[in-house]
Amino acid sequence: MSKSKSSITTHSVISDFKEITKMRLALSVVFSSLAGYLLGAETVDYKTLALLAFGGYFMVGASNAFNQIIEKDLDALMNRTKDRPIPAGRMSVNTAFIIASIFTVLGIIILYSINKQTAMFGAISIFLYTCVYTPLKTKTPLAVFVGAIPGAIPFMLGWVAATDNFGIEPGTLFALQFFWQFPHFWAIGWFLFDDYKKGGFFMLPTGKQDKGTAVQTIMYTIWTLIVSIIPVFGFTGKLQLSVVSAVLVFLLGLWMLYYAIRLFKLMTVKSARQLMIVSVSYISLVQIVYVLDKFIR
Repeated sequence: MSKSKSSITTHSVISDFKEITKMRLALSVVFSSLAGYLLGAETVDYKTLALLAFGGYFMVGASNAFNQIIEKDLDALMNRTKDRPIPAGRMSVNTAFIIASIFTVLGIIILYSINKQTAMFGAISIFLYTCVYTPLKTKTPLAVFVGAIPGAIPFMLGWVAATDNFGIEPGTLFALQFFWQFPHFWAIGWFLFDDYKKGGFFMLPTGKQDKGTAVQTIMYTIWTLIVSIIPVFGFTGKLQLSVVSAVLVFLLGLWMLYYAIRLFKLMTVKSARQLMIVSVSYISLVQIVYVLDKFIR
């Protein structure tokens, strides 16, 4: 009896740790930063790659833990979040704060060991996410605009880690992931609209599941598509894309645009959920095409 109880406790501690740091989200962010690194690196240094992975994970984990401390009372109101460790009473605020603080310090130290600029962008990311985006979510739909900044940093962070330089190349990577987040966020805001409402979150640009929100979703998807193929034209420095890869990336953009237009036509929770799923696949596939293009070209 006691053995099974302790294994359940161990399981819940591990799953709560994964939940407080949002492990799946953190790993997708790490994937973005590693893709950025591979694009920027002249020669791949596996030690830097490992440091970037750990440093990036700690930074995202810290942001997510701070976010859940700040929103604990609101999380308790929503079905999606009421079983998170703090609102469910499985983890104290103090424990979460210790985890978040340790992760912040470790993240900044690890990124600093790569170079100062990488640490600086990592620190900016935590600050914006925790101190600006999180409080704004209950105040204004502009929160999504602010949240898109730390959300777009990882892809360019990888390039900065590889080159210790911020220029047109990481700027383009930043712009791609920045514009992409609007259709992604708004699709989530659409299909979780009623749940977000319980917590008092304003995520959609018009505040409603209406044509205005759907049109803006289409517009930002088009911006994402345009930015994604800019490297093929040769004015983004060392960030280049072959014609074949640009066509592939363009087709991926049309795939996401199809689902954005579908949301406009159908205006349903199901079509919003489909757009969200496609948007996640889209950004990963585009990053993979970019990296493969560099190493195959």
